[in-house]
Amino acid sequence: MGYKELEFPEGSVFLITGGAGFIGSNLCDALTGMGYRVRCLDNLSTGKQENIDFLSDRDNYTFIKGDIRDTDICMAACDGVDYVLHQAAWGSVPRSIEMPQLYEEINIRGTLNMMEAARQQGAKKFVYASSSSVYGDHPILPKVEGQEGNLLSPYAVTKRVGEEYGKLYKRLYGLDTYGMRYFNVFGRRQDPDGSYAAVIPRFIRQLLQGEAPTINGDGRQSRDFTYIDNVIEANLKAALAPSEAAGEVYNIAYGGREYLIDIYYDLCRALGVEREPVFGPDRAGDIKHSNADISKARKLLGYEPEYDFAEGIDLAIAWYKENLSEK
Repeated sequence: MGYKELEFPEGSVFLITGGAGFIGSNLCDALTGMGYRVRCLDNLSTGKQENIDFLSDRDNYTFIKGDIRDTDICMAACDGVDYVLHQAAWGSVPRSIEMPQLYEEINIRGTLNMMEAARQQGAKKFVYASSSSVYGDHPILPKVEGQEGNLLSPYAVTKRVGEEYGKLYKRLYGLDTYGMRYFNVFGRRQDPDGSYAAVIPRFIRQLLQGEAPTINGDGRQSRDFTYIDNVIEANLKAALAPSEAAGEVYNIAYGGREYLIDIYYDLCRALGVEREPVFGPDRAGDIKHSNADISKARKLLGYEPEYDFAEGIDLAIAWYKENLSEK
């Protein structure tokens, strides 16, 4: 069953932080489309107004321009909210290595501000974005919750601290928190631009524009790429999950494993392009291989990802072809 068949109590109100970002805007779109009231909180530092412009004519959608580092903004945004889907954060492992203090302010303090506001305002559920980066240098595949290694970047540290706060807020205050350990999410509205862009949209944009993409390392690193609709399903099923499943973290992925070099040539074939990549140095802080065991999310959240990599990449390519050609 996909997420569109899920049902929440009538009149439910959702707050989506980072709602102008890639994952957040897709959550806003999905929930307003299902008829629920949605508040989008974003300071537009990394989120984009163009990601949410199309929502402005929906009566059940409200945009709040604000920063999760501002406790008053967090409290006001959570007022009367049933479900908080906390996606706001600064991403990118390499950028976090360059500016660790900013990541601490936004990702750690901002997450704590949102949890505290959700608690004080009486939210039913707090679902938050974590990351597969918390597995660090642990070598075993697939990745299983509870088997983590040494963290390799400030970004990973911020996500791990968020998880610890999530556990504490369940234990100390009874706030039902659910941590979503995302594995390499991709799909519509993911930003293809900039030096920190995710690999799939960046490759697609460069190939469409006649450029030769750079692959960091030898291309033999592997990832569990996860289509955006699977992530929407996971967030909504977490929001519907029982309290017994709260205070936990969950791998959110498809459970597959794709090598970057194979993806590159698959994209070339799909786009009708013949072009060899450029190979660059390994990126600092990157995990070499990533593949998720999703049995915990299946068992406790009822998570059953609908889209495998092949289906997701076809949908993503179609979206980028249409939308990048318009610019």
